[in-house]
Amino acid sequence: MGKIYAIANQKGGVGKTTTAVNLAACIAEAGYDTLLLDIDPQCNATVGVGLSKDAEPSVYDLLSGDASITEIALPTAIDHLWVAPASPDLAGANVELPRIAGSETRLKEALGTVRERYAFTLLDCPPSLGPLTVNALVAADKVLVPVQAEYFALEGLAGLLDTLALVQRELNPRLTIAGMVLTMFDARTRLAQEVEQEVRTHFPDLVFDTVIPRNVRISEAPSFGKPVIHHDPHSAGANAYFELAKEVAARG
Repeated sequence: MGKIYAIANQKGGVGKTTTAVNLAACIAEAGYDTLLLDIDPQCNATVGVGLSKDAEPSVYDLLSGDASITEIALPTAIDHLWVAPASPDLAGANVELPRIAGSETRLKEALGTVRERYAFTLLDCPPSLGPLTVNALVAADKVLVPVQAEYFALEGLAGLLDTLALVQRELNPRLTIAGMVLTMFDARTRLAQEVEQEVRTHFPDLVFDTVIPRNVRISEAPSFGKPVIHHDPHSAGANAYFELAKEVAARG
């Protein structure tokens, strides 16, 4: 039975989509059928694996009931990796979903038997705690939280953890935190080291050992429509995401 992970943080620019794309690619590289579901209207995860943001049908059609997950899941150039593309229309879903009774479970219901088809399904959430992210948290088994190594990280985490607790209590009692991963880490700076220490002190059992470094190859890869492990498989960024994938698998 496959597992569903939401990659979530309401702060933008923390490496959330980068983590979703590269983690999905690493899992697929290990031979597991993997689905990357892009529910961010910016469509960055879709573009990051080489697909167009105009791809149709999209996750918007899935949420509106006009297409099934089988119809929208597209193969990528990476073996064992499929993507359910986003579209800019998803911005409208933030307005439309709250008007529908029980809308929080739309994605969960639409995913149907996805666990039987894919060993791993990764949901790339938008940088907010709005209706789309709530839908992802209701559909997911676990949530993985990218945390940028900067001082405002802990402030953002407090709001996210409050939302997770609410979702667990009201909508999805099986939801657990897979872990937090420090991203854009520059080991040369005292700031990054202090933030790492603080995050690990506050959440000793939740933070992954693997730290994602600030790496130019990671930043370049999306412009080529590739995960970093295919753009430069021997880079520090690629190695870090391989190690993170191993940790995620080990934690189950």
